[in-house]
Amino acid sequence: MKKAFEPIKVGRHQLQHRIVLAPLTRFRATLEQAVPTDLLVDYYLQRASPGGLLITEATFISRLAGGYRQAPGIYSQEQIDSWKKVTTAVHEKGAVIFLQLWHLGRAGSSNLNPNREPIVSASAIPIPGTKPNGKPYETPRPLETLEVKELVQTYRQAAINAIEAGFDGIEIHNANGYLLDQFVNSSTNKRTDEYGGSTENRSRLTLEIVDNIVDAIGADRTAIRFSPNGSVQGMKDEDPVKTWGYLTTQLQKNHPGLAYLHFIEARSDFTADGKVNTVDTLEPYRQLWKGPFITAGGFSTAIKHSVDLAEKTGNLIAFGRAFIANPDLPERIKNEYHLNKYDRKTFYTHDAIGYTDYPFHSDNNSKL
Repeated sequence: MKKAFEPIKVGRHQLQHRIVLAPLTRFRATLEQAVPTDLLVDYYLQRASPGGLLITEATFISRLAGGYRQAPGIYSQEQIDSWKKVTTAVHEKGAVIFLQLWHLGRAGSSNLNPNREPIVSASAIPIPGTKPNGKPYETPRPLETLEVKELVQTYRQAAINAIEAGFDGIEIHNANGYLLDQFVNSSTNKRTDEYGGSTENRSRLTLEIVDNIVDAIGADRTAIRFSPNGSVQGMKDEDPVKTWGYLTTQLQKNHPGLAYLHFIEARSDFTADGKVNTVDTLEPYRQLWKGPFITAGGFSTAIKHSVDLAEKTGNLIAFGRAFIANPDLPERIKNEYHLNKYDRKTFYTHDAIGYTDYPFHSDNNSKL
């Protein structure tokens, strides 16, 4: 367990351990204005530890970036001011916190846009299958080339807003079938302009966003999350190792000082409560990236495997479900305390139940 609790420098900060709060959508912001509430202050404060890294839930970069109700934004002054309460509380406890920047793309819904604007993507290709209500997914409108360039500036401004809100850095959500992932994957990007076709062109938007955010706030306050081989929301790429290998190589070449790269293990399944993930498909990217590397996906049901992986690779390990139910997760893992069980029914509700009411450990807890 030595490596998992060994200090590591991430961006401008010296972390004291490598147990990371993964970005987790929880729907506790306000309904109309997407403003973080005091519940979020309590939630992140509970999970903060001296020298620990927290990554916030995915946060919308603009009003049209997505329509999930009660997910927070970072595009208004009220949102910025409310996030300041979160960052202030977390910093007083000695933790480091990054904000994850988000655009849903075709995973959104026109019904939830302010004027029912159509959803957008790289190409006019809907998510396959049907929604939970049995209806087909909407066909998105392809972004015009000029709109893609404007999108880069929207990400840049969102990053600037995050720094104003007191965050230590930002993580670009470039994974899990959302807009930027839709540009990267060959199955969802059939464009014929400079942002489509070759691996280099499909990667262009991501790399331009990184360039612009680095220019605005610095490489050491910039990070990014990827999900190679991911199939969430209909993702599929013709050659994942080539695609994400290219992205990683370009980031290593042009921005070796990024705070970290964050990769999701492709074969993990957070919807299967009993499944234990003990595979590792991310080694090709570790070989290319020389800076801090966060591995995520399926570790909440494989604590020993996660600790072993940290020992083998030196990676930081991001936990989702286990961190939801155990606000003091780093301490529990270090001391091999018993873990609280999470309640999936409260993941996406809107109050304190299943959010800020999980107990901390006690001396009576049994060993793992």
